[in-house]
Amino acid sequence: QVQLVESGGGLVQPGGSLRLSCAASGRMAATNFMGWYRQVSGKDREMVAFISAGGGTTYGDFVKGRFTISRNNAKKTVYLQMNSLEPEDTAVYYCKLRLPQYDKDFWGEGTLVTVSS
Repeated sequence: QVQLVESGGGLVQPGGSLRLSCAASGRMAATNFMGWYRQVSGKDREMVAFISAGGGTTYGDFVKGRFTISRNNAKKTVYLQMNSLEPEDTAVYYCKLRLPQYDKDFWGEGTLVTVSS
């Protein structure tokens, strides 16, 4: 069983930066995708960024070059560097691991990011 533990959330002023981390434990298939979703209360969860084991990336349209996703396969950890944060980025950010050959998804418990002055 895979477990995901997020860290790095918190309060930041508009225009500031945060770096989220998500560490996976347990057995992972070589083919996997790790990434981030976010959710505001009362709204659907939306994809922020995803990265394959080979390093291919996908970003949500709203990112607009402000966020960068990366990963360390040896540490089974994915990172999300968020710059130029806006109040609209306030949300709970969830880490997700996708194992396509098993058609399985695993989620972290989420970390709150609040952008406010």
